[in-house]
Amino acid sequence: MISREICKKVLQKAVSTGGDYAEIFAENTTKYNIAMIADKVDSISDAVIAGAAVRVYKGMRSVMASTVDTSEAGLLRCAEQAAEALGQGSAAMDIVLRERIFGDIHPIRTVPGSVGSKEKVEILKAGYFAAREYSNAITQVTGNLLDVDHNILVANTEELYTQDRQIRTWISLSAVAEINGETQTGSCNPGCRMGLEMFETVDPREVGIHAARQAVTMAGAGYCPAGVMPVAIDNGFGGVIFHEACGHSLEASSVAYGRSQFAGKLGQQIANEKVTAIDDGTIPNAWGSINIDDEGTPSRKNVLIENGVLKSYMIDKFNGRRMGMVSTGNARRESYAYTPTSRMTNTYIAPGTDRNEDIIASIEYGLYAKEMGGGSVNPVTGEFNFAVNEGYLIRNGKICEPVRGASLVGKGSEILRNIDMVGTQLDMGQGMCGSSSGSVPTNVGQPMIRVSSITVGGR
Repeated sequence: MISREICKKVLQKAVSTGGDYAEIFAENTTKYNIAMIADKVDSISDAVIAGAAVRVYKGMRSVMASTVDTSEAGLLRCAEQAAEALGQGSAAMDIVLRERIFGDIHPIRTVPGSVGSKEKVEILKAGYFAAREYSNAITQVTGNLLDVDHNILVANTEELYTQDRQIRTWISLSAVAEINGETQTGSCNPGCRMGLEMFETVDPREVGIHAARQAVTMAGAGYCPAGVMPVAIDNGFGGVIFHEACGHSLEASSVAYGRSQFAGKLGQQIANEKVTAIDDGTIPNAWGSINIDDEGTPSRKNVLIENGVLKSYMIDKFNGRRMGMVSTGNARRESYAYTPTSRMTNTYIAPGTDRNEDIIASIEYGLYAKEMGGGSVNPVTGEFNFAVNEGYLIRNGKICEPVRGASLVGKGSEILRNIDMVGTQLDMGQGMCGSSSGSVPTNVGQPMIRVSSITVGGR
């Protein structure tokens, strides 16, 4: 996208007022989205995001400027703006750039951009009409098929010049069901860091059926009773509870400033000994995987918690300066217009030794959260609130009737200690995580877990 010679000139300009580190991030991204509603294709959109950002450090100060003009003149103006914003001064730095190729562990067989709209529409229709025809109770279905071709370049004053290409495919189907005047929504949203070959293993019809079944089940359900009780949280997207309740508090963007419930606790027991939690950006073709992060650091597998002991944080370059620690390859940004910071990739609780049937059988009265929804957390206190998209009461060790309107309320540090059973069957769910550096694709996952005691919101 930008030659090494131009990058050298831009970096030289960026540090001209005394900066001790400078970086260029450039991107060219194509997003192609097909939307369906009311039994027909509603829209087909094709968007291109292209631009660059220049960031400069001086000690613990950081300044970033961005531009859509990626010509040499445009980039030099951008670097000059960043340098001037950093302050007055002068410096000379010998800029050397060495190209590095970190490799790609995410093979793509069918690049979405090489396939016409007709084939993509047929994939989406298969899932859409499977949901529509699932039951007479289904009153509405919406669907989206998105493919992203994200190309980035990173160059910095640490002699790095590198590029990466990230292709992702995602399908989302949502269904609304009405039973006796009550309406509920179900959804299913799988994605991979793959091309259209994703649909060789992900059947769009099954995606539609999943969404419709959930909507019909919840529309016919009574309300969940409220109270403090044990909860079994199923695998896959159930991992969002760790992602939100604990994961954000392990990001350097919170830890470096002491705004985390886990700041200063490396080496301490913070969870039940059955809990091992990992952030791994190197899983082949996984939704949240990256070859390099958005500062050009290679991705890696980071063990965050091992047998209940806090082992690591997720760290970017700038916050690593404040912490006196090196980057863990977790710097991410939505686009060149955002300043990167520490973010999760594929974050999950590792498999344990408990059988699912034993987890359910251990609960005399409680909740089975089959599928979690969205939530929110305060990383300083760890207090969280999550919706349960699909839940069932457990009585005498057996899964009974479905219940709707359930939510899980608690504190991250407490839930980690209350996870006292961990199943054997790890699965992942896909989502988009929003934070200060924008919205980025993240995987969440876990086996089935039991939380011995948690507040369940309901009626």
